[in-house]
Amino acid sequence: MSEPKPPTPTGGDTYKGWLFKWTNYIKGYQRRWFVLSNGLLSYYRTQAEMGHTCRGTINLATANIAVEDSCNFVISNGGAQTYHLKANSEVERQRWITALELAKAKAVHMQAESDDSGDECPAVPPTPGQGGGRNSEVQSTLRTLNSKVEDLNTCNDLIVKHGSALQRSLSELEGIRAGGDMGEKVRQVTERATLFRITSNAMINACRDFLSLAQSHSKRWQKALQVERDQRIRLEETLEQLAKQHNHLERAFRGATVLPPSFSNPSLGNKGGASGKGDASDEDDENEFFDAMEDPAEFITVPADPKYHRRSGSNVSGLSNETGMDDQSVNFDELSLASNPESPQPLELEPVRQRRTRIPDKPNYYLNLWSIMKNCIGKELSKIPMPVNFNEPLSMLQRLSEDLEYYELLDKGAKCQSSLEQMCYVAAFTVSSYSTTVHRTGKPFNPLLGETFELDRLKDCGYRSLCEQVSHHPPAAAHHAMSEKGWSLRQEITLASKFRGKYLSIMPLGSIQCIFEKSNNHYSWKKVTTTVHNIIVGKLWIDQSGEIDVVNHKTGDRCHLKFAPYSYFSRDVPRKVTGVVTDKDGKAHYVLSGTWDEKMEFSRIMQSSKGENGTEGKQRTVYQTLKAKEIWKKNPLPEGAENMYFFSTLALTLNEPEEGVAPTDSRRRPDQRLMEDGRWDEANAEKQRLEEKQRTNRREREREAIKAASSPEEGAHQDNHQALWFEKLDDPVSGETLHVYKGGYWETKDSGSWDLCPDIF
Repeated sequence: MSEPKPPTPTGGDTYKGWLFKWTNYIKGYQRRWFVLSNGLLSYYRTQAEMGHTCRGTINLATANIAVEDSCNFVISNGGAQTYHLKANSEVERQRWITALELAKAKAVHMQAESDDSGDECPAVPPTPGQGGGRNSEVQSTLRTLNSKVEDLNTCNDLIVKHGSALQRSLSELEGIRAGGDMGEKVRQVTERATLFRITSNAMINACRDFLSLAQSHSKRWQKALQVERDQRIRLEETLEQLAKQHNHLERAFRGATVLPPSFSNPSLGNKGGASGKGDASDEDDENEFFDAMEDPAEFITVPADPKYHRRSGSNVSGLSNETGMDDQSVNFDELSLASNPESPQPLELEPVRQRRTRIPDKPNYYLNLWSIMKNCIGKELSKIPMPVNFNEPLSMLQRLSEDLEYYELLDKGAKCQSSLEQMCYVAAFTVSSYSTTVHRTGKPFNPLLGETFELDRLKDCGYRSLCEQVSHHPPAAAHHAMSEKGWSLRQEITLASKFRGKYLSIMPLGSIQCIFEKSNNHYSWKKVTTTVHNIIVGKLWIDQSGEIDVVNHKTGDRCHLKFAPYSYFSRDVPRKVTGVVTDKDGKAHYVLSGTWDEKMEFSRIMQSSKGENGTEGKQRTVYQTLKAKEIWKKNPLPEGAENMYFFSTLALTLNEPEEGVAPTDSRRRPDQRLMEDGRWDEANAEKQRLEEKQRTNRREREREAIKAASSPEEGAHQDNHQALWFEKLDDPVSGETLHVYKGGYWETKDSGSWDLCPDIF
């Protein structure tokens, strides 16, 4: 067998060579090819494996290097990874030890430097333009020089160490008489002299590199320093001129006649303030980034090559346009509308309605839960008679309307030029609808058949929403929302629920559809399963789990979202959501990650590749992405929300009494109103009355259906109820059958004629 070649120092900080690595007690030490580069020690079975299969890597920044004997040494990073290695000779072992100590010192220094720069980066943003490029160049050069200084310090320590050892060996050699020990001592002195020579050469090379760098950059720094001095002088002169102009304007303002407030233009001031805010947010979006969440099981995200970041800075469709420019575009649209003579302008500004910010605190009534639930195991939730003690003072129709709390995501999506970017906002809107459920353990009221709920936010937020209970068994609600910003939302949800003793599973059936008028993009998706845990014993808590496919039926784009179920043994972030946006060909373009109760971020994919197998043997995809940017963040709960059923700011206003709503509106429901006021005993009695009235009405409809049918068997289980504001249609785009708003509600509200509404309360 040929003698292994000694380790080979290559260009830069890379060091390669053969070492023997301990595997197990059966195979013992096995010959492996080791590569030391950028503070990482990796090994392969052969040199040919370097291009595709790495057998292991250890980070020297956190590793401990220990020498066992003349040829053996150990590298460990605290127990997680330990390499027992053996070289062919003491000289070869010392070469590796020297290279490893140099690499470790450099890795520790770079890590500390990156931590310091990370702390200082938000406080001192980089200067845009040429100054920023010069500053980054200087910082890069300083880092290189500091690295070389660290190399010099390390080499100096090694020279002192090896020099002392060589001095001791020479002293021992002088005291030994000619005899049997002479040959062994001479060999030791020769080896230590070799180590001293290797370290000295490394010191000389480091000094030469440092001197070369310093000489090559000294003239450039002098020139840059002179430019900075000139710029500082010009800045001082400009500031002096601005101070004089400010004083002049201040004197002129004091001497001028001040106009009364009625002649001022508040709308223009607001728009100017909004525009300034938009500019600030753009700058923040460019400079501030957020850490990505933990990698999901199906794919891994890694930072993309820096060349993509440079390219995206000048790319029109880059991430800066996807997030930060949205605020600017809003302001530009408002200003253009204000300056357009053809657009209708109201003569008087109508004040925005001040809505309530509190409801009565939830009473603390004791209730024996087990006495009610023990006879209900296995039954469907809609058929269990529940007292209002388990409810919250909102109906299911109002809970559906809460999906619009983050309507701004659809407003931004309507302005996107790219359907893939638009898909990111639709997916974030899908996740945001679950953020209000994290602490909401109360059950909403089951709507009565024909019950409606309107949410008119046309003046406040630019949208209108209407819900109607269109079926009783099974219970189904239809929802339609329309926005002036160019989108509409419709959904029909039927809840299938089962009580399993320890937990309650709620499976929403039906689909949600969102249509953008400008692009005619038609999206559809379904909801995930909601689970309420600790029904009998313990504190109630809610989890969302399952998968959602958001599909653009026009372009074929798709976003696959995964809601990870909570597990006590999982190392993932609780309530984690991950997703990938792909086009019709299956190519991934964006990655979404976050939690359904806090925030979502999205990253643009620059490159994808197949990685190593995961824990279940599935090959995971590696996505190289740009920096993650926040696309949605949950609004904070109002003060005292824990005493108000954990309602959000929007939820607090849903049951607020309003004039002009339909007689069937949920705000007019008496048992729900009594519960909100804290009169639970009266609310329970009223709830039983309403449910009995609904059962009587249903029996009457069934009798009418029997009379109209040709035989009693055909009409025995038919309910001839027809929804008032919705009609059942087949959607040609998604191929689904659902109740679609047929119009007429808002016109009826304007006329104030509600004769068609049934008496359900």
